Parts: sequence; structure tokens; C-alpha cells
Amino acid sequence: MIWTIAVILIILWVLGFAVFHVAGGLIHILLVVAAIVAVYQFVTGRKG
Repeated sequence: MIWTIAVILIILWVLGFAVFHVAGGLIHILLVVAAIVAVYQFVTGRKG
């Protein structure tokens, strides 16, 4: 489930960066959140 959320956030970041290009700060926050979730998932080693 965490990986699904991370993938969705990354897709939203790419769409926002490439298509909408509005609210750049929010888009980069989404990327940071997705990266944190992915790293947390990797460190804890949980399957989800």
C-alpha cells in the first residue's frame, strides 16, 4: 500500500511538472513526500 501511494505521488509530481507547471513548490513537496515514503518502506523492509 505504501508503494502504491509513493508511485501515485511520483506520477502526480511528473504530471504537475510537465503538464500543469503551476504551484512548483507543491509539486516538489509531493516528490519529497514520495521519496520519504519509499525510503521508509525500504528501511523498515515491510511488504505492502
